Amino acid sequence: MLQLPNEKNRDLIVNINGRLVHRDQAGVSPFDSAVQGGDAVWEGLRLYNGRIFKLTEHLDRLRSSAQALAFAVIPSHEEITREIRRTLEANRMTDGVHIRLTLTRGVKYTSGMDPRLNTAGPTLIVLAEFKDPVYDKAGVTLVTSAIRRFPPDCLDPKIHHCNLIQSILAKIQANVAGADDALMLDVRGFVAETNATHVFLVHRGEVLTGTEAACPEGITRGVVLDLCRRHDIPCREKDLSLTEVYRADEMFCTGTIGEIAPVLRVDGRTIGSGKPGPLTARLQELFRQCVREEGTPVIG
Repeated sequence: MLQLPNEKNRDLIVNINGRLVHRDQAGVSPFDSAVQGGDAVWEGLRLYNGRIFKLTEHLDRLRSSAQALAFAVIPSHEEITREIRRTLEANRMTDGVHIRLTLTRGVKYTSGMDPRLNTAGPTLIVLAEFKDPVYDKAGVTLVTSAIRRFPPDCLDPKIHHCNLIQSILAKIQANVAGADDALMLDVRGFVAETNATHVFLVHRGEVLTGTEAACPEGITRGVVLDLCRRHDIPCREKDLSLTEVYRADEMFCTGTIGEIAPVLRVDGRTIGSGKPGPLTARLQELFRQCVREEGTPVIG
């Protein structure tokens, strides 16, 4: 699970507000809102054979998050897509690429949290890396974290913001426990997501996932639910307790960074047979077909 350096990324060109620079010369102002308070939103995209999967959906979510944070200026989909293209072309990238988009409120004239201090903005960062899905398709392990996901009355999970301290603290707990990632519950004790992905269970042939009460609107999560409906696989969104996790026949996690990865153990307990299950394998194949056949062309 620990991502190791990729030699192909040694001389990456990074795009900051349209300026293409070597990764070692890239930087943002210490007065930028992202530095001052994590006041930024982000998206992760994946490039498959010159096409970005679910680009519009990701840009819609970016805009929605920026609107929720009352950004004064939000670049259009066309503007962002143009900068993505320029970045990919500068790096000669066509496949096997993960793109991290970050949009900050912009630069302040003095330090402080008040958005009225912002006089220049926003800041758009396009970071494209050669990066395969980070999860082992043979299976991963989870440990339940003591860190709870916020409900909407504390911090709405529909805001895909850059303040990731919750996730980082949960990941530290997973690292110490020797697990790949952390399973995170909501304040009621139901499954929310992991520190980085959404979670699905399979029980008696039915695919189950938690509600969006304490997790973001997942793009890959939505694709999986759509695949289930299109291929007559029973599926349902409901509150899921740890008991349901432990007794599941199969379990997998989903996300742009890792696609679909089986979960083999949670809290030291074996899930199902302890091997990737047949429904997980079927959904992995259906997902592979989707990314081969769909996507917005951005190269060539």
